[in-house]
Amino acid sequence: MQQFLFLCSRNRLRSPTAEQLFAGRPGISTDSAGLAPDADTLLDAEQIRCADVIVVMERAHRSKLLQRFGPQLKGKKLVCLDIADNYSFMQPELVALLEKRMAPYLR
Repeated sequence: MQQFLFLCSRNRLRSPTAEQLFAGRPGISTDSAGLAPDADTLLDAEQIRCADVIVVMERAHRSKLLQRFGPQLKGKKLVCLDIADNYSFMQPELVALLEKRMAPYLR
């Protein structure tokens, strides 16, 4: 089972959409969190420890992640989808973009 951790700023729109979208697929387990102090679920070290693949929505998220958790990311696959914060939760355009950009990592 491969564990995917999806990250965005506040864990309200993009990362929860990705978590829900890919949950339940064969061989995949999902989780999500946010990097901003006011995130609904704030990222913690345990989530990183459990993740095989960490997926961020923007390059800025990757930078924050590396600053805060750099040593704990050793051996983790880090993916940036380059999806801006322009979508609502489960918006069809966001779902389509997530499906397209995640396709190479779900094989």
